[in-house]
Amino acid sequence: MVERILIVDDSRALRMLLGHNLRQGGYEVLEAGDGDEALEKLGGERVDLVITDFTMPGMNGIELTRRIRALPGCGELPIVLLTTEDQEDRKKEGQAAGAAGWIVKPFEPKQLLAVVREMIT
Repeated sequence: MVERILIVDDSRALRMLLGHNLRQGGYEVLEAGDGDEALEKLGGERVDLVITDFTMPGMNGIELTRRIRALPGCGELPIVLLTTEDQEDRKKEGQAAGAAGWIVKPFEPKQLLAVVREMIT
């Protein structure tokens, strides 16, 4: 079975870039433009990993992570935060909310795929 990854980012261009890289790596990709859309998709789709932007209008990545953790069956779902920030306090905040990993933008496709493989296996 092919692993399915949900990308959550308000930037369509970044979702397209991430999606392209992940499809090249052999993954199936779902996309959401914000936290509400992501929660809706998680309610009806099988997802093996979530990659979410940290900074989004409305619900940010930390709040989305908390809300995902509260969903039935999503307590162990790997969540990776994607951000331009490499601050230690932000990483700790993400980990406290339940994020399993962190990718700093800009990123190399190889780095992205390595983190995904680590989270899914």
